[in-house]
Amino acid sequence: MERHVAKVLILSPLPEGLVGSLFAEHTSKYNLAVNFVTVNELDVERIKRELADTDIVIGDFTFKIPVTAEMCEAMTKVKLIQQPSTGYDHIDIAACSKKGIPVANIGDANSASVAENTIGVALDLLKRITYSHQKLLQGIWAQDELLNVSTELQGKTWGILGLGRIEREVAWRAKALGAQVIYYDIARRSEEEETKLGVAYREFQKLLSESDVVSIHTPLTETTRKMIGERELRLMKPSSIFINPARGELTDEAALAKAVRDGWIAGAGIDVFTKEPPPSDHPLVLAAKEGANVVLTPHTAGATADARMRIIQVTVQNVVRVLLGQKPQNVVNT
Repeated sequence: MERHVAKVLILSPLPEGLVGSLFAEHTSKYNLAVNFVTVNELDVERIKRELADTDIVIGDFTFKIPVTAEMCEAMTKVKLIQQPSTGYDHIDIAACSKKGIPVANIGDANSASVAENTIGVALDLLKRITYSHQKLLQGIWAQDELLNVSTELQGKTWGILGLGRIEREVAWRAKALGAQVIYYDIARRSEEEETKLGVAYREFQKLLSESDVVSIHTPLTETTRKMIGERELRLMKPSSIFINPARGELTDEAALAKAVRDGWIAGAGIDVFTKEPPPSDHPLVLAAKEGANVVLTPHTAGATADARMRIIQVTVQNVVRVLLGQKPQNVVNT
């Protein structure tokens, strides 16, 4: 009987040899025959041809190559689309579900990294660390100015938008530093769960008006797109800060830049942008160049060496599970 050779199509910018080496231990242990094929450019016709006999797809962690409904139609035997990131908004989930194809992400593999980054950015903005660093480089000793605006996290109210894995990691870290944590989510948790997590529920607008720190971690959907705009930013305290390590499209970026410039809020920490990398005339980039209390980073909140290893492990293990005929974990379209 001829041995079946499974085909894994890789849409992330990873060399086939590297991917093969990452799977080598498992393919050897379980005597699996696997052919790894990489497509690193958005050539729809080629991708469709490759998909015709593909067993498993590893999605693009750069989000440059989407998985569309048209591509789904070309999938005749795909058993899993494994996305090596938390986000998966470049994948047509409805089309995958219609075809009965499970889509999985990395679960909580980078939750600690994102949470630590969120806390770090909050402390940076509250204490004006990057701001004072830039002043010092300009030859300005801003000690007197900072005495009037630098604040502590202890005793403040941290408002979290969403209450998933990352949000829970943020919540317990913020609480450990002495903050009160409130949250808003479309699905309120039970009183028992809220007590266990040490968080209190607030309606969306109430959370914005009460919080000293607001961080957003919700998935990008048509409902959450531009969830934070001018109206929402004007509800926030002038002394508050806003942090977005999730998706750029969750905010109205021009309104956010105006909010920081005009003093509606005291600062913003942004790790994600609608267009990445952002152009040099992006309103938040310009605000930062003008000296606003803004910290901008290149979508690296979850990109630590530690998280990368966990992401690789989760991705490999889930693919191997399916190759062995087992059910995948971290499925997002159940």
